[in-house]
Amino acid sequence: MMMKTKRSKATDISASVKQRVFERDGGRCVVCGNAYNVEPNAHILSRAKGGLGIETNIVTLCNLLTTNKCHHKFDNGTKVQHNEILKIITRYMKEQYPGWNIEDQKYKKWSDR
Repeated sequence: MMMKTKRSKATDISASVKQRVFERDGGRCVVCGNAYNVEPNAHILSRAKGGLGIETNIVTLCNLLTTNKCHHKFDNGTKVQHNEILKIITRYMKEQYPGWNIEDQKYKKWSDR
C-alpha cells in the first residue's frame, strides 16, 4: 500500500470542503452561473503548484458536459482563457473572503498546517 505524502494529503479535497464550497457557491459555476453539471472541485492554485484542498482554494465550476466548459478551459485551455477565468475567480474570492490572496493557498512544507 502506497502512503500519501503530506503535500498530497494537503492538496486533496475532502468531502466536507466540497460540501461547504458547493453551498458557498450556491451550487453554481462561479464563472458562468450554470447550475447543472457543476462540481466543487477546481483548485484555484493548482495541485501541481502546491494548491491546498481548502475552502479558500476550491471553487465550483461547470464541467465538460456544459456549453461553457469552465473547468476544462481553466485547467486545459489557452493561457488567455486561463487568465480570464482566474480574474473572475479572484474577484469572486475577494468578495467572499476580504484580503484573499492566491499565494496564501499554497502548501508550505515547513508550516504548521
